[in-house]
Amino acid sequence: MAEERVVEVQQPNGNTTTHTTVYDSPRSGGGAGWMIAIILIIAVLGGLYFMSGMSNSQTAKDNAIAGAAKDVGKAATNIGKAAGTAADKVGKTATDEN
Repeated sequence: MAEERVVEVQQPNGNTTTHTTVYDSPRSGGGAGWMIAIILIIAVLGGLYFMSGMSNSQTAKDNAIAGAAKDVGKAATNIGKAAGTAADKVGKTATDEN
């Protein structure tokens, strides 16, 4: 809304001069700027939440793969021990037959 100020100056010789100044008040954005800022903040926070969830998911996958690799290693060790035991038994049987 504009505000108008009128100033009248009377000079010593009797002349009167009038000066009018118009002040235009700044317009407000109606809250649209705040609404956009809030939406952007929510979007950034949501993105961070999903990114952290994806990171946890990747960590869980890595841990599962590491656990499976340990299980395969243990199985291979057990197979090796069983093969050694079987070889010993075969060796004893062959020696007993002679």
